[in-house]
Amino acid sequence: MLLRRPPGYAFLESMAAQWLISGIPVTVKRSARRRTVALQVRPGAVTIYAPQRVPLPQLQSILQRRQAWVEHHLAQYAARPVAAQAHTDGAELPFLGETLTLRFDPARKTPLRVGNELYLPADDAERSLEVWTRAACLGPYTVLVEEYAGILGATDRLGKIRVSSTATRWGSCSSRGDIRLHWKLSRAPLETLRYVALHEAAHLLEMNHSPRYWGHVGRVMPEWQMQRRWLRDHGQTL
Repeated sequence: MLLRRPPGYAFLESMAAQWLISGIPVTVKRSARRRTVALQVRPGAVTIYAPQRVPLPQLQSILQRRQAWVEHHLAQYAARPVAAQAHTDGAELPFLGETLTLRFDPARKTPLRVGNELYLPADDAERSLEVWTRAACLGPYTVLVEEYAGILGATDRLGKIRVSSTATRWGSCSSRGDIRLHWKLSRAPLETLRYVALHEAAHLLEMNHSPRYWGHVGRVMPEWQMQRRWLRDHGQTL
């Protein structure tokens, strides 16, 4: 015998289309054969698979309990680099709030910055650009992290500061206090870069994302959510 849907069911189901996590709509897919509830997160998509009999409020409760888990995976997908077009001679590139013009030089063996022009070996431009950027942003990254560690009163917990190229995270903080920031953050707006530096420095005080942790972040950067939103929406363009 088929289960009958309760009165107002269609209205409640339409409400599910308004559920958002990190700006991503949540889709509910039901099946008469399914016996359990499953939650799936993919790049730009969150889906709940559910039996026909499970009421919508119960699905909403499950989603709320798993919200941090969903947000974590959405952030990881957003941080993964997408296939990017190769840069061309004369192209403009954001770098730590400035704009550099790329120049391809067939005779050059190593990158060289002159003013706001960056000269790259023409036969190895992309790799040389990454090598140059990783070296050039280490100093500014170090200044930012040390600044926020000082503001938070956590300088004594700070370890080494490094530049990373991991495919899943914009930044990280180890239990030893070592902090890494992705080299491609040098292409983000400065305030967004500052947010990630602060985000990781705050982990020197709390190795979690508890209310106490976000209290430390909000005390230093009240508008942190705006920067987090920019990174979520535009991070793949970096």
